[in-house]
Amino acid sequence: MASTGRSFARALRSTPASQPFRSSATRQSIACSFQQQARRGYSNSGSQSPNNSRYIWSSAAAGLSLVVAGYFTLVKKHGPLAEESAKPFTPTKDDYQEVYDAIAAKLIKEDDYDDGSYGPVLLRLGWHASGTYDAQTKTGGSNGATMRFAPEKDHGANSGLHIAQDFLESIKKQFPWITYSDLWTLAAVCAVQEMGGPDIPWRPGRSDRDVSFCTPDGRLPDGSKEQNHLRAIFGRMGFNDQEIVALSGAHALGRCHTDRSGFSGPWTFSPITLTNDYYKLLFDEKWQWKKWGGPKQYEDTGSKTLMMLPTDMAITKDKSMRKWAEVYAKDQEKFFQDFSNVVCKLFELGVPFETDEGTRIRFKRTE
Repeated sequence: MASTGRSFARALRSTPASQPFRSSATRQSIACSFQQQARRGYSNSGSQSPNNSRYIWSSAAAGLSLVVAGYFTLVKKHGPLAEESAKPFTPTKDDYQEVYDAIAAKLIKEDDYDDGSYGPVLLRLGWHASGTYDAQTKTGGSNGATMRFAPEKDHGANSGLHIAQDFLESIKKQFPWITYSDLWTLAAVCAVQEMGGPDIPWRPGRSDRDVSFCTPDGRLPDGSKEQNHLRAIFGRMGFNDQEIVALSGAHALGRCHTDRSGFSGPWTFSPITLTNDYYKLLFDEKWQWKKWGGPKQYEDTGSKTLMMLPTDMAITKDKSMRKWAEVYAKDQEKFFQDFSNVVCKLFELGVPFETDEGTRIRFKRTE
């Protein structure tokens, strides 16, 4: 019976006091220990007197009473143990804030990319994962994170985005419960906010899908085209001219690379801070065709260090689009407001949410 008590004590010690333990496994362990001790009693009692048998049974009964009493004490303390352990993990707003904080901390710690931040490429990842949506066929969008697979990851427009995916892999390991689809869009929100942009409301609910859900090539904007191309690409997703121009303001961040898009250079002088400078520069700077061996792009005539794509300059040539670009050039607050709304919309396209818009989270920024 002393062995039975020790077995029970070991079972208790192996169960963390702060967490419910699996009651069925514990009951089996306890019962097994008791049965083994009872069998040992029988095997050693061949020539024992009736008094010894009564002693064994009374000791066994006493031991069982202790086991039962101990078990029900734990049940009283921890509640229905089996039910507790079977409950699935449901992340809260605080859990998602922890993910945001971890991404923000890594952005601060690892500043060895491009102009000193991985922020722009994280925004590009969230943008390109979402910008494949087709409103007619209800395919594409951020739900699925199918850029993890070929052929989608090898599409020309997604060149270089493995850098953003690799950056986030340690975050995924730290928080394995979050889907890649939610992680990529959350990281883009974090990037915007940590680079001085507006708050972007965000909600979870995206699921990861397999390679069969990869989207065809050609759904993302081609920087070498004009305004009709922009309307075709963004119109497929359900965006109007004002929203097209607001989304184009993301070009205030980051730069182009010759080994990816073929283009070269940043759009603004502060490519890791979100401002309305993109619109200001469109109108305030003088632009000319860049003389080089790469694809057609514009350069500023002053410093010759900035660039604009044909799609950027198309905004200034189109009457409807130009109107909104002028508004944003004069009013950064208005740009931030519209940019927040349209990015939130972009990241939610095609997602079968089980929660309403009222559950959107506004993440706290780092101090």
